[in-house]
Amino acid sequence: MIKFSQMPYARPDLDKTKAFYAEETECFRNAKTFEEADEAFLKVQEEEKHYSTMATIAQIRHDIDSTDAFYDEEARELAKARPMLRESTHAWEQALLANPFRKDFEKKYGEVMFLNLELEARSFSPEIVPDMQEESLLCIEYSNLLASAQIEFEGSTYTLAQMTPFKQSKDDAQRRSAWIAEGAWYTANGEKLDEIYDKLVAIRTRMAKKLGFDNYIPLGYLRMQRNCYDQKDVEAFRASVRENLVPVAEEVCKKQAERLGVQYPLSFADEALFYRSGNARPVGTADDILANGRKFYHELSPETAEFIDVMLDGELMDVVAKKGKVGGGYCTSLPDYKVPFIFSNFNGTQGDVEVITHEAGHAFAGYMARNIVPTECQWPSLESCEIHSMSMEFFAWPWAGDFFGDQQDKFRYKHLSAALTFIPYGTMVDHFQHEVYAHPEYTPEQRHNIWRELLKVYMPWMRRDDIPFYGDGKGWQRQHHIYESPFYYIDYCLAQSVALQFWALTQEDHAAAWKRYMDLVKLAGTRTFRQLTDAAGLETPFGPEALRKVAAKAKEWLEGFDAGKLQ
Repeated sequence: MIKFSQMPYARPDLDKTKAFYAEETECFRNAKTFEEADEAFLKVQEEEKHYSTMATIAQIRHDIDSTDAFYDEEARELAKARPMLRESTHAWEQALLANPFRKDFEKKYGEVMFLNLELEARSFSPEIVPDMQEESLLCIEYSNLLASAQIEFEGSTYTLAQMTPFKQSKDDAQRRSAWIAEGAWYTANGEKLDEIYDKLVAIRTRMAKKLGFDNYIPLGYLRMQRNCYDQKDVEAFRASVRENLVPVAEEVCKKQAERLGVQYPLSFADEALFYRSGNARPVGTADDILANGRKFYHELSPETAEFIDVMLDGELMDVVAKKGKVGGGYCTSLPDYKVPFIFSNFNGTQGDVEVITHEAGHAFAGYMARNIVPTECQWPSLESCEIHSMSMEFFAWPWAGDFFGDQQDKFRYKHLSAALTFIPYGTMVDHFQHEVYAHPEYTPEQRHNIWRELLKVYMPWMRRDDIPFYGDGKGWQRQHHIYESPFYYIDYCLAQSVALQFWALTQEDHAAAWKRYMDLVKLAGTRTFRQLTDAAGLETPFGPEALRKVAAKAKEWLEGFDAGKLQ
């Protein structure tokens, strides 16, 4: 097995790739039989896999070290090339949609591919290529700006990711100072952050209007491949969150304030500390966490055992935070090698273990789907992808002792509590973006005001008068998705509501719940989100009862927990 460090990289030749697409598109259009058309289709599949692999290798190596001049240039050039190649892929997709053998293709490969192709066709025109290039470069600018952060704190210099342990310190003064120091960096760069976002909103609005939409919202939904629900469904979900989940989350936060002996509503600094004795922290080093991850997956199932060995032995995980490394975490795939890759920033907190479960949940699903043709169906739409990851976090509960030692109970209680408080936050992110793109003329200050007002609705347990930057309604600027992936964040919320259903099932029968999870994973992207939840026997989060039921179940579990273990 080739290791990631050994994988060769060469920038794909854009002109040759475009010529290839033109030739195969013509062959496809001239095909006299389904067999001839399918041959061209499979050739394009192989080309897409190779191009994607090269682009992904470049992006990963850039993200591991954003100061690497070679891969920074490669990431920029590929970002500029992607929209130009989109013209060629668009022509290919149009040919696919118009081909006389569509029924044969649907019989062999399923209907979802065509459903998604129709969405993609409506989201593109050659005239928006320059806008797409500008959008991509601005996203890189934002990512590089955050990666460049150097925060002076207690005599040393830290990246944003490295500040996280201090922001969760059980020492009140240190924790508050860390939040203020981080906020000061964002404030110092606030004008630049506003400028980048101003340009992104303007560009996206301009693209939408060129494609015949009133604003970016419908285009954003198309780009996110919302193939089985619409804006009204999302609005219904947001209303359900406000009605069913915000009150439960508020009770969780009131108990947190009592445990800490602090004022309620919580300050941003106090909300980050769940226990007076300190939040649960993983046992050992990053290598220890990875070793415990191997043990967990070996004991969970034969399929996960094979998967984790491939990941660790193939150097397919880069997890430690370091200077110059881009923040955040993600899972991606290298289709030429039929393997996923996990990128993250370990920082000594509970989140490190959640990477081993969350991002590895994505990776496992991708690994299981590695042989599915077409590659477009290896991954479902993103809210379904997040079911894979968020549910895996809950399936890891029986192994919490390996990761957290005698703090395992603290981990479980906080993990479930955080799932309940996260959904209102994530829903607020979505609501914010709808307001922004419905009113692209808003100034930065108006956007900050919207965030402040939404905090009152979705997170009433938070004070807004004590930590600069966060209290000023500017905290949204640190949420990568708002800049880089508009309308993505609600996917986490929809998925978390489904993952909580899996959690409830594990409380009754872990093995039976795992079987249902595997049934869902094996379907990969061959079904829509609604079809996948139906196949797993789960409720859609858009219905009026789904959130109410999981909120009630979670509340019951939390209230029944021995509070003596939570000091």
